[in-house]
Amino acid sequence: MKKVKTNAMRLMDEEGISYELLSFSLKEDHITPQFIAQETGREVERIFKTIVTVGHSTNYYVFCLQIIEELDLKKAAKAAGEKSIALIDQKDLLKIAGYEKGGCSPVGMKKLYRTFFDQKALSFDKIIVSAGKRGYQVEVPPIDLISVTKGETADLLMETRSIFK
Repeated sequence: MKKVKTNAMRLMDEEGISYELLSFSLKEDHITPQFIAQETGREVERIFKTIVTVGHSTNYYVFCLQIIEELDLKKAAKAAGEKSIALIDQKDLLKIAGYEKGGCSPVGMKKLYRTFFDQKALSFDKIIVSAGKRGYQVEVPPIDLISVTKGETADLLMETRSIFK
């Protein structure tokens, strides 16, 4: 089997950031947070998703939060200093970020967009984010992810409980 090496992994290698590559099967039609946790043998609370947004100013922003939670767009706008923020259209993800849906990493995007991690990321020794390819994740200390993305932390979560819990 060919060894996988994504832009995100290459960038972390260049920065001297250690990570563990995890993978899961893409045989399922609908991949749930619980499926990823089961396939990787990791707690679902440590798996984070990456969401790309556009602000009122037309600047793009990246938000990283637990896969079982929902982004509060008002909190996201406040963190970014924007009047409002909206999710980008999924068809534009590859053009903007350089990644496809389901394989979007906060590391190694086409440009270094302003990136925010939910503050809960710092409560874990390591978190899991996409490695930049569907079916592959990397387990990395959150402080290293924040460093390599020049990221910030903020309270980004909706107050209501997630439907996945």
